[in-house]
Amino acid sequence: MSYQWDFAPVFASAPLLAEGLGNTLRLTAVALAFGLVLGLALALMRLSPRPWFSWPAGFVIEVFRTTPPLVQLFWFFFALPMIVGIEMTPFIAAVVTFSIQSSAFFAEVFRAGIQSIERGQWEGALAIGMSRRQALNRIVLPQAVTRMIPAFMERAIELMKTTTLVATIAYADLLYDANAVAQKTYRPLETFTVAALVYFVVIFAFSLLGRRLERRLAVGGDSTVH
Repeated sequence: MSYQWDFAPVFASAPLLAEGLGNTLRLTAVALAFGLVLGLALALMRLSPRPWFSWPAGFVIEVFRTTPPLVQLFWFFFALPMIVGIEMTPFIAAVVTFSIQSSAFFAEVFRAGIQSIERGQWEGALAIGMSRRQALNRIVLPQAVTRMIPAFMERAIELMKTTTLVATIAYADLLYDANAVAQKTYRPLETFTVAALVYFVVIFAFSLLGRRLERRLAVGGDSTVH
């Protein structure tokens, strides 16, 4: 007996799935923003010649790059409230987890990008009277960020995929709401097929946007050189 596909019950629950998608995008955007800021701070600390800056930054980076994100999420949601006595909502726990986890990867991207800038750029900026901070902000980072765009976009896509873990702590993202629809309609094949297609469309669109941005920056860089 062949399976009879029926997407009508799933499409009837489209508002709930759309709400879940909105929550997924909100979580991704917030964690991405915090992750970039914290990642830059960690990168600068790790590049510091002072060990009391570089060693703690290196420790944080290695811990959050090498431990499973699901374990990190459970720790922040279940364990940390027991230590500090402050209960976290699923959204806050997810933001904290994915912000720090992403920052560990972004830190290495920032560090590699900054180190890829020729030493002569630093020396030239210092020679005309800039401080090291001014040289970093005005000369080094703008060039480094252009080179880091592909790595940033790839990490942002990975972040969106990783957010599916929040369904385990009852945050109403797309996967969590899709599971609720599947249980209500008794149509898991259709429900998770639709959810997979939604993830594909959103992530593929984001990937195309990243490639377009990368090409525009490359053209802009070429025109500047010539």
